[in-house]
Amino acid sequence: MSRPERPVLVVIAHGSRDPRHAATVHALVRRVRAQRPGLRVETGFLDFNVPSVQGVLNSLAAEGVRDVVALPLLLTRAFHAKSDIPAVLREAPSRLRVRQAEVLGPSPSLTAALERRLYEAGLTPADKSSTGVVLASAGSTDPEAIAVIAEIAREWRHTGWCAVRPAFASASLPRTEDAVRELRALGCERVAVAPYVLAPGFLPDRIARGAAGADVLADVLGPAPEVARVLLDRYDEARMPSLQAIGA
Repeated sequence: MSRPERPVLVVIAHGSRDPRHAATVHALVRRVRAQRPGLRVETGFLDFNVPSVQGVLNSLAAEGVRDVVALPLLLTRAFHAKSDIPAVLREAPSRLRVRQAEVLGPSPSLTAALERRLYEAGLTPADKSSTGVVLASAGSTDPEAIAVIAEIAREWRHTGWCAVRPAFASASLPRTEDAVRELRALGCERVAVAPYVLAPGFLPDRIARGAAGADVLADVLGPAPEVARVLLDRYDEARMPSLQAIGA
């Protein structure tokens, strides 16, 4: 008896006018494919880039695909995950059974990816106790998303850093530069900024400008292997039959 086909994974990215954004998304998707050969992975964008999410879903339906896991390439559950993406998925062709996966964060693997980026930027594990870290996210007006970032910072502090402070590039306070100054005033020997963002763009650039007074600025998470593993974990969770399908 043949095994049932695995659902196609459709990675849903926000999109950006900055070409670095799409290039990073595609690099991450390539890493996901390399980690799980045989899994079909497609990419759709909500805005600015092609193909659109709707275009990808229409093409899959036209090919005869029946099952899709739609995975938001997002770190927190805010407006896009709660409103934009479900609205797009409700417009999917009726022949498709679409399950929306959870967003990527929070996850210990993402925290490990943040540390990887800091070490790549020049820190070592021996620097942890004397280094204050700014956990710099894009920002949101959603209280749940803000609370999640604050909790990640609290938990990360317990792994040995001098201090960890959350910061936001938009919508919320403090800004990156304010958190850098706070860690200086706290007496941390050095200050590092860890962007909790997936790809370059307007807001990550704002984080970088805010990090001017820091000693270390890490790169965005991008196609880190830990990010790819979390993405596959969310796919596996979503394809379980206990989850309710959208439009089934």
